[in-house]
Amino acid sequence: MSKQFAVIGNPIEQSRSPELHHAFAQKMGLDLNYSKRLAPLDGFLANIQEFFSQGGIGLNVTVPFKEQAFAACAVLTERAKIAKAVNTLWMVDGQLHGDNTDGQGLVDAIRALDWSLDQTDVLIIGAGGATRGVIYPLVQAGVKKIVIANRTLARAEQLVADLKTAVPQATLQAIGLDALEGQFDLVINATSASLSGDALVLPETLQFQHAYEMAYGKPSTFLDQAKARGVPTSEGYGMLVGQAIESFSIWNGIKPNLKDFL
Repeated sequence: MSKQFAVIGNPIEQSRSPELHHAFAQKMGLDLNYSKRLAPLDGFLANIQEFFSQGGIGLNVTVPFKEQAFAACAVLTERAKIAKAVNTLWMVDGQLHGDNTDGQGLVDAIRALDWSLDQTDVLIIGAGGATRGVIYPLVQAGVKKIVIANRTLARAEQLVADLKTAVPQATLQAIGLDALEGQFDLVINATSASLSGDALVLPETLQFQHAYEMAYGKPSTFLDQAKARGVPTSEGYGMLVGQAIESFSIWNGIKPNLKDFL
């Protein structure tokens, strides 16, 4: 019988994880089955317990359960501890293990674009969970300074206070959205502005070499402005594939090449 994997969330229909993991398995010559699990909002823990009790190997976790998954784990990776959210679960000797592969997915996607991260200055717009999850992997990849810009400055300042001891080799700074200026190697949009259709205005005082939009498949005023300046851009599909590859490699001990699936 093939190994069983799944993604759990609510809603779940939109997830592209099954097609990705089946594509990885086909490429690597593995036999597995990867399905979608819709969990009731108050039934996440019971659902994952059922999955593992029936012999399931690995679970991906999507909204709104990543924080609950974090709280449920007996063993956490360093990047999951820092992210305070888990998107990848597996069992070892009856203990639930958790990791967060989103940040590494972003790093691998940026590297697949042949954009350097070493010794770079990065601006991240937004101070939510998506930003928290990527700071540690970005610094591990060589980023030397990260500025977090957020509409509510206090939220960005709290994030910097929470994370600065985790990344002592880098400089973290918080600013308000009204203070966007300076020069950066890369700007990352981690807000839902492209999803909600809100205009995110990048002032002329802000200069950057590359622009990455974490969302994908939606119109992005952020990317439109970057393209108008002639700056290389990318939307977040590569990050989606990258985090899936990272989960796949944790569970199966074999890592597909990201560029094969872009």
